[in-house]
Amino acid sequence: MYVIVVGCGRVGSQVGTILSTEGHDVVVVDILESSFRRLGSVFNGVAMVGNGFDEEVLREAGAERADAFTAVTNLDNTNIMSAQIAKRIFKIPRVVARLYNPERELTYKRLGLDVICGTTLVANRIKNKILQEHFMSHLSLGSNGEIEIIEFKAGEFMDGKRIDEVEVPGELRIVSVAGKENAVVPQKDTILEKDNMLVASVKTASMKKFFDKFGLKNNQSD
Repeated sequence: MYVIVVGCGRVGSQVGTILSTEGHDVVVVDILESSFRRLGSVFNGVAMVGNGFDEEVLREAGAERADAFTAVTNLDNTNIMSAQIAKRIFKIPRVVARLYNPERELTYKRLGLDVICGTTLVANRIKNKILQEHFMSHLSLGSNGEIEIIEFKAGEFMDGKRIDEVEVPGELRIVSVAGKENAVVPQKDTILEKDNMLVASVKTASMKKFFDKFGLKNNQSD
């Protein structure tokens, strides 16, 4: 994968180093050249001085061909601005922003941004989100995050099954099915194909059960 990391503080340097040592192409962007000393000798990617929400800087960093992007500076506004540019302008498939103020998390998720809050194991959580292949969480609903809106590929388990064979009343409802040509709001008798991309409403307490049942990887549990 080609990954851009904005911010080379403690978290950014860890993410950049982990991904580069695992064989991914990584560009780390920071406004201070001195920050790159945190990368150490094992980092084998590219370090670039620049502002993470400057379109020209991101274009030079390879945003037009990037597979994933994460903004992990120590400023929420910078991270959100950078993430929005990566997602809206450069259409980077996987965008994750670090967020220090948890009160703003729901607002940013409603904008379609994937955010990480908290201070422990942040680097590994971000790495897992960047590398996840099976699903992406778009939005948490409810005062305590009781419902998750997620997107995932149907896979072999669902191939040839009807929607009503997959859904579970009160726990899982599939709200859209996208094929190669179009997306539809499914009926109960809609037949799924393994390459369909599905958007579903899932009860948060039931997430692990469905991950196990469908053979998905739950990369948000760290």
